[in-house]
Amino acid sequence: MANPPRRPTNPMAAAEAAFKPIKKPAAPVREPSVAPNVRELVSIRIDRAVLEHFQQDGPGWQDRINDTLRRTIFKEPNNPEDERSDDY
Repeated sequence: MANPPRRPTNPMAAAEAAFKPIKKPAAPVREPSVAPNVRELVSIRIDRAVLEHFQQDGPGWQDRINDTLRRTIFKEPNNPEDERSDDY
């Protein structure tokens, strides 16, 4: 009886399989948080001057940035005298 071939696969098919692109699994869909007022970790790029302004009062600068952004969204003025038009 003859010996079976050492490489039972087709070399052309093996070469094509080796260089075939791998399908990446789809990224899982993130559902929004169920709990209200939960903060989410994000990364943003802001000017150095803006960062220094908020950091000059010490710890809590991230909360101050968040509060400023929240006031901007809901149009709450920072100070009653600070009600100015959007014309700069």
